[in-house]
Amino acid sequence: MAEPWWQGCVLYHVYVRSFFDSDGDGQGDLPGVEAKLDYIKSLGVDGIWLSPIHPSPNRDWGYDVADFEGVQADYGTMEDFQHLLDGAHAKGLRIILDEVLSHTSDEHAWFVESLTGGKDGPKADWYVWADPSKDGTAPNNWLSVFGGPAWAYQPARRQHYHHKFLRQQPKLNWRNHGAREAALSVLDNWLAKGVDGFRLDVAGTFLHDGALSDNPPVPSAERTRDDWAHAGNLQRHLFDSNLPENVETLEAIRKRVEAHGERFVFGEFSEEEARCGAYLSPTEGLHSAYTFVLLLARTLTPKFIKDHCETLSAYPAHWPTISFSNHDVPRTVSRFGGENPSPDLAKMMFALLLSLRGTTLIYQGEELGLPQASLTRDQLRDPVGDLYWPYSGGRDGARTPMPWAPGPTLGFTDGTPWLPATSEHEHLTVAAQEDDPGSNLAFAREMVALRKGSPAMTLGGLEFLDVAEPVLAFVRRQDDEAIACLFNLSAEPRFADIPELEGSILLEVRAGDAELRGGSIGLSAYAAVFLRL
Repeated sequence: MAEPWWQGCVLYHVYVRSFFDSDGDGQGDLPGVEAKLDYIKSLGVDGIWLSPIHPSPNRDWGYDVADFEGVQADYGTMEDFQHLLDGAHAKGLRIILDEVLSHTSDEHAWFVESLTGGKDGPKADWYVWADPSKDGTAPNNWLSVFGGPAWAYQPARRQHYHHKFLRQQPKLNWRNHGAREAALSVLDNWLAKGVDGFRLDVAGTFLHDGALSDNPPVPSAERTRDDWAHAGNLQRHLFDSNLPENVETLEAIRKRVEAHGERFVFGEFSEEEARCGAYLSPTEGLHSAYTFVLLLARTLTPKFIKDHCETLSAYPAHWPTISFSNHDVPRTVSRFGGENPSPDLAKMMFALLLSLRGTTLIYQGEELGLPQASLTRDQLRDPVGDLYWPYSGGRDGARTPMPWAPGPTLGFTDGTPWLPATSEHEHLTVAAQEDDPGSNLAFAREMVALRKGSPAMTLGGLEFLDVAEPVLAFVRRQDDEAIACLFNLSAEPRFADIPELEGSILLEVRAGDAELRGGSIGLSAYAAVFLRL
């Protein structure tokens, strides 16, 4: 029996608002994505994951949905979406939608009715409401991911509603049958239109503790500084989300999706991953999942990669999704390479991304080696960046317009872009790299082709080889094919003795230089090489 299409596939993550503007209003749109389908197809990927496309007041830029059945006016019309979907399918590309079903916008009709329809109204319990504490404060100690109490008081009901993120993102109550069925029907609606699956935002957060128990604190010794070092990280989120029974919800979602045929549904998990269903098998919870372990890392060592893979190996039936970069975190080369990352580092990280076992997510611009953009406070549009300035510049540095060609907006728009086109990207445009055989873009295409042309690289197991740091070495193996993947994770040339390489053949696709002599190999700085054993 053939493996499902999504197992080992490569998906290209399009942040629609920043991809390509077709009408000059400064916002990327669905016709803009359609205009670039040939480019996306040229990368060799299997499909496209679109950031949320539904109408939204954009308090959190589309992750606060006001209407699950429509298309955001900035992005076009339902006809535009159908045209994009049909065009992608005609080119052999799948379309995956980003669905945010754990919460909605406070402007969604469901919430408005829940708020104004009274405590006995038909949608009264579609959201998580609770009475104030005796002293008038929040019902419990739950903290928002974006800072402060995860509760907002509404005089119309004389109650608080729960919001894990912004105050304008009230939590949908999946314990209410009506709300649950309405959320599942969202999936039915879009699957009926022909989409190929979904990425589920914050997939560990569907359920909350009905007793509203306080979350326990994270012990002081376990608290660490990272990009999300705000108050929400000072407690373990065991009762506001990440409940073990969340698994049953994931199961129901997967079955609902599978009722429409061979579709794909994977989830984002950022907390208590093992507890709430991140590592289930494709026949138990969702088909696949990714966590923030690789997305938030700032120190790249062989041990770090091994430790992450060993975590995954504890769940042998799980099929992971692998991602180094997305719209929520600083770009890969800047996280690991600082303010002036090496072009060699960009190629090596892209090669590593495509070499790890799982379904691969490529964030727009990774194929170009884009660094994080630097923005001033007055240029920020992200509520997180504004809230935590100057500690954090927020997420906008990874959301600036895709650089297509020379010019003041780097070919993104004829108008004024919603975020500025950044000078850090002006020498890395698609036009500048398109005809350069040594470019990041050329290497990305070669790397995707290598991955897709090899059963071992696509579906095979992963076995680490014993080699001294900073060299990382592992073998991908499937049936009678075995490919050794070697990475020099340092900025200096390295030499490694690896007896397993005796008699192997260096493949042409590589980043940097390598010299093989028997079971010994020399690697240039940030080299990535592949050998057929």
